[in-house]
Amino acid sequence: MSRISVVIPCLDDAGHLAGCLAALAAQTRPADEVIVVDNGSTDDSAEVARAAGATVVTQPLRGIWPATAAGFDAASGDVLARLDADSVPPADWLERLERRLAASDRPTVVTGPGAFYGGNRATRWIARNLYIGGYFWAVGILLGHPPIFGSNYGMRADAWRDLRGIVHRDRADLHDDLDLAWWMRPGMTVVYERSLVVGVSARPFESWGALGRRLRMAFHTLAVEWRAWPPLDRLADRRVAPDATRDVEARTDGAAMAHDDVDGDAPAAA
Repeated sequence: MSRISVVIPCLDDAGHLAGCLAALAAQTRPADEVIVVDNGSTDDSAEVARAAGATVVTQPLRGIWPATAAGFDAASGDVLARLDADSVPPADWLERLERRLAASDRPTVVTGPGAFYGGNRATRWIARNLYIGGYFWAVGILLGHPPIFGSNYGMRADAWRDLRGIVHRDRADLHDDLDLAWWMRPGMTVVYERSLVVGVSARPFESWGALGRRLRMAFHTLAVEWRAWPPLDRLADRRVAPDATRDVEARTDGAAMAHDDVDGDAPAAA
């Protein structure tokens, strides 16, 4: 049986975090480790995490990618399961992730959609159809495989060890899930499970301004990825056999070298 670490980045979100941790405590397949990454909270998020038995890792560099990467680095599991602080996983979420990752096709990442709660009917429709629906459809075409939804996925830890020095992990201005999906190595696969649904707050979509900020960040992320590894080159490179990646690594080394150096030390747990 795999050892599963759940990683939850958090910034000033104690109320939602308590609900997320309660849902994790009710899993039919319990997590072996829950890591909450405190990204500079001024509320009692860290205390809520500790009270629920989670390990708290501090990441002072603000941003969803720096916080997520710090949690992945600190995790000890064979599987890295990822939620946001406002995610509410169903009781069988970890059980299903583990079973799907262990299937004969051995996917690298398993991801699913969100069922939005809160807000009103209009904001939930926008979140589900325009933002998440458009993301899976349009970005899936561009990538040639399903993208990853940051509020709901599980990944093999050995894949993270291959990817941690390649992705733009230090950049707070990028969507971490899109960046991670873009830099999947040849032979790595992403499986989309439509029925693997978690609850996700609709609060980021309650104003056109908030939605606009997310869309601008999405297009900015695409522009960064496009320059670093153009889609046609990416699709061609990913068609090579998994054991013939030397040329692919040489082609993408330039992008990796442009990132800040990543050391091998995990952030200190509080």
